[in-house]
Amino acid sequence: MIKIDNKIENVLAEYHQRIEAEDILVQTLSHEERNQRLNEFLLPVGEEVGMFINNLAKSANSNTILEIGTSYGYSTIWLAEAAKANGGKVITLEISPEKAAYARQKAEDAGLAEFIDFRVGDAIESITNATETFDFVLVDVWKELYLPCFDLFFPKLKTGAWVLADNMIFPPHSLPEAIAYRNRIRETNAFDTVLMPIGSGIEVSFLK
Repeated sequence: MIKIDNKIENVLAEYHQRIEAEDILVQTLSHEERNQRLNEFLLPVGEEVGMFINNLAKSANSNTILEIGTSYGYSTIWLAEAAKANGGKVITLEISPEKAAYARQKAEDAGLAEFIDFRVGDAIESITNATETFDFVLVDVWKELYLPCFDLFFPKLKTGAWVLADNMIFPPHSLPEAIAYRNRIRETNAFDTVLMPIGSGIEVSFLK
């Protein structure tokens, strides 16, 4: 069991309440309505994956963590808690100012804002302009961006870096992009990589 600060626990509990409420709401919507309102929903990695990425980042003593796709900041909290423990930081990328503002407020409520660098704008531009090298990356953005983002951050990875990509199994309509990403990782011959069937499926890759 992960021991975390009460402030962080409270913020995660608020996220979990919202997740439960949204799960109930989604069941009442048609497929078309759900797609129209997609940006309203958290669409989080989930608690199981959150705990996994937190433990892995801590175990690897990751100091410079890149999150591609802040959304409303759920996974950012898990990563920032690890960054705090490691004396590092999370650089998190989000194109929506509204989502980034929500995530920033939650980070402040959790007492983690000082460990997060929020960068608002196009992910491709943000990665291109980043001067840092990374030892941990979480990719959880629109799936058509997985390959372009990977090709940009790959040269900026430290040896021994971990790269995790979400939504490798679900949703089914993203499978072509997920398969293309997994093939690209393997084609580099630079990673030990495995697909883990937790959450929506997460590809876990270690840069040799």
